[in-house]
Amino acid sequence: MITRALLESAQQRAVEMIRDSGVVITEDEASAIDAVDFGLSNLEAEGAQILTMVQTERVSVKLLVLFPNQTEPEHWHPPVDDDPGKEETVRVVKGPVYFYVDGPDTLNGGFIVPGKESVYTCRHEVVLHAGEQMTLQPGAKHWFQAGAEGAVLYSYSSVARDVLDGFTDPLIRRETVVVDE
Repeated sequence: MITRALLESAQQRAVEMIRDSGVVITEDEASAIDAVDFGLSNLEAEGAQILTMVQTERVSVKLLVLFPNQTEPEHWHPPVDDDPGKEETVRVVKGPVYFYVDGPDTLNGGFIVPGKESVYTCRHEVVLHAGEQMTLQPGAKHWFQAGAEGAVLYSYSSVARDVLDGFTDPLIRRETVVVDE
């Protein structure tokens, strides 16, 4: 849960980071940025700011902003009916971004959110800088984290059904609740 004031502050910070990275967005898009706290009420540590630019029945394009050292929690995109799950390519505009996927433990540049060691199981680190990208296959467990200056990245994917994503942390709720103060 976040307050309306925190939502508005996060939106403004995200807009500044997006524009500083050279990406042009409209005022309508700026006001449509979601501050996602994953139900953890700890947006600065575990969260993301997301602008959905395109969402059709087949394709999704999003702009993601991570504040300095902010982590998007470990998750995967499960199958839905006869669809194998979301295939996603992420491309960094401003970084670095530390991605963690299954594989040998090479965690070095990023860190696990304190007290959350049991819910961040992927430890194979892939560091992406501006202009670099990677593709995540449906069902692939992953999490990612911004460096000390924050990050801006695009997500290009097949249809996104974010509320159906699976999360390692059982406390996560994908839909953000905003309350007036």
